[in-house]
Amino acid sequence: MSMVERIEIDPRKMGGKPVIKGTRIPVYFILELLANGWSFEDIMENYPQLTKEDILAAKTE
Repeated sequence: MSMVERIEIDPRKMGGKPVIKGTRIPVYFILELLANGWSFEDIMENYPQLTKEDILAAKTE
């Protein structure tokens, strides 16, 4: 799956900020978690609606 299939921008969600499709989890939030040392596993454990592919898409966005 490509980044376009995983990330959406909708003015009705989070003020138009990029989010993981089907969630209200903004891309910047995932990047902040990664910058603070969270592993992919940590993120998926705490946010089970996310997949490894979602996190990878956020990293490349």
